[in-house]
Parts: sequence; C-alpha cells; structure tokens
Amino acid sequence: MDAAIDDGVDVLSLSLDSPARIFFEENVAVGAFSAIEKSILEPNGYNINAEAHVLPAVHVSYVDGLRVNAYITSTASISFKGNIIGDDRAPSIASFSNRGPNLASLRILKPDIISPYINILAVWHDSIKNTSTKSPFNMISGKSMSCPHLSGIAALLKNAHPKWSPVMIKSVIMTTADLLKLANNSIEDQTLQPTNVFAIGSSHVNASKATDSRLVYDIRPEEYLPYFKLEAQLNYTSFSTFLGSTNQTYSRTVTTVGEAISTYSVEIDPPPGIDLSVEPSRLQFSELNQKMTYSVTFSRSTTAKYSARSPIVVFIE
Repeated sequence: MDAAIDDGVDVLSLSLDSPARIFFEENVAVGAFSAIEKSILEPNGYNINAEAHVLPAVHVSYVDGLRVNAYITSTASISFKGNIIGDDRAPSIASFSNRGPNLASLRILKPDIISPYINILAVWHDSIKNTSTKSPFNMISGKSMSCPHLSGIAALLKNAHPKWSPVMIKSVIMTTADLLKLANNSIEDQTLQPTNVFAIGSSHVNASKATDSRLVYDIRPEEYLPYFKLEAQLNYTSFSTFLGSTNQTYSRTVTTVGEAISTYSVEIDPPPGIDLSVEPSRLQFSELNQKMTYSVTFSRSTTAKYSARSPIVVFIE
C-alpha cells in the first residue's frame, strides 16, 4: 500500500477476507488513513471462492433445486434454450454478503454501498490459478467482484473531478444510489424477503447518477482523531445513533459542486417508532462551492391512546 501511495495512484482497490477489528489494531485502517491524507480512494470488498465447472452446468437456489429434482424424477427432459437477461428481481443480496452493524464503530453505518457481485462474467487472465478451465473468460460471484466495480466508478469520478477528496467521491456514490430493484420494489435477500439497511447501506450504486451529482459531503483527515476520542461527530453521509429517553441531534455540512444557484428541500422517511426533524428544511445555495450546515434530531415517537379519523377527498379543477 505504501509503495502504491509513493507511485502516486488515485484509487486503491482492496478485497479483504478478515473480520473487522478495532481501528488502531487494524493495519489496513492505518494504511488507508495514510492514503486518504493524499486524496486516494480505497474501495473495500470481501472475497469468496468461486467454482468454474469443467462441463456445462447451471447453478440454482436451494428452493429451485428441489423443484428441479422433483421435475427430473418425473417423466421429463432438460434442454438449454440460451441466456435470459434483464431479470427484474436484480439486484439482490446473496447469503454470503456481509451484513452490518459495524462492530468496530457502531456510530458509522456499514455497509456504505452495494454494487454488482453475483454472476460476473469477465476476462480471466492465465496467470490466475484456476485448474478448472483454460478459458480466457470466467463467471464468478463474490464481494471481490463488487470491489472492482466501485473502484472503476471511483476512478471515473476522480478523472472528472481531480480535486475531489475520497470522502467527496464516496458521498456522491452513496447519495445517488438506487433504492429499488428493476421491478420497482424493495431489494430482496436470498430468501426473497425485503432487505434492511444493514444489508444494503445506501443501496445499489448508480454510476450515471453519481457522475451527475451536485451536492457532496467531505471530511478532512484531521477530523478523524477527535471522532476516535469521542469528542466530535464525523461529517458522514449516513447516520447511526443510539436513542434512549433523550433526543439526539447531529449536524452535517454539505457543499454544492454543480449549479451555483440551487435549492434542496428535505423529504423524511423515518424508521418505525422514530420521529425525525431537520433544520433548516430547505438549503438555498447562491454560489458554487458554497457550504451549508443542517441538523437532524432523532426522538422516539409518541403513540396516542385514542384516535379519530376523518376521510378527505380533493377535486382538482
């Protein structure tokens, strides 16, 4: 990592295969801090072993496997009819995908983002140890497939905005992510149930939207030390908090990097049982690279003992 930094790289693509540890005991975290001081972005993933079949084969889920087995035991035959693309259930979360929370620091939500990592077809260099096939292409799955997707998107953003910090680049990737799958409903896990924030973070990356983002978050390297000492907040894109009987308030600072004159209004979709208030409710920018700060207050919802409901109808003239 130090050699790559000395070479002047802009993006480090690392795929890790170890559990999270306390930051000051984590060599990668220490090296990553040196990288961000020099504005180098470092996407992380976790690898997984893949299988390259010698004979033509098909991978199916356990549930589908039971159906196939039941079909085969009857009078049946199987024929290959080509590939199907555009599955409207994509993207989805696999069983091997790491989930949050972030045990090393519960006040930072993890994961940050998800990207394509299932059934990735790509070139396969002959220097890679693979005794199953001599093909120059291979299809494998794993979070190490997600890593190069995000690394490539980060490199494109760095090329378009050379002066952006790693945090700025990550923030636009997070704030422009797609919340829904292609079928226009919630992203599902391996059980076909809707996922939660600990599985998808900000949700699925959208490279086109990220390149057209107009609002960014940033964190200077020197701001991390007070956070580690529990003396300050981080200007992080997401929020993770503990809530008891006392309300919790956090502040964030954003910078406009697109149109000089622009307005952003708040839309709130709070978790069940939680009330959220944002002040101010509207940010109005008048110049490029202008910074503005807003605050978010978290409180527990109060449930009324009695309620009365009135129907409403509105006729549009």
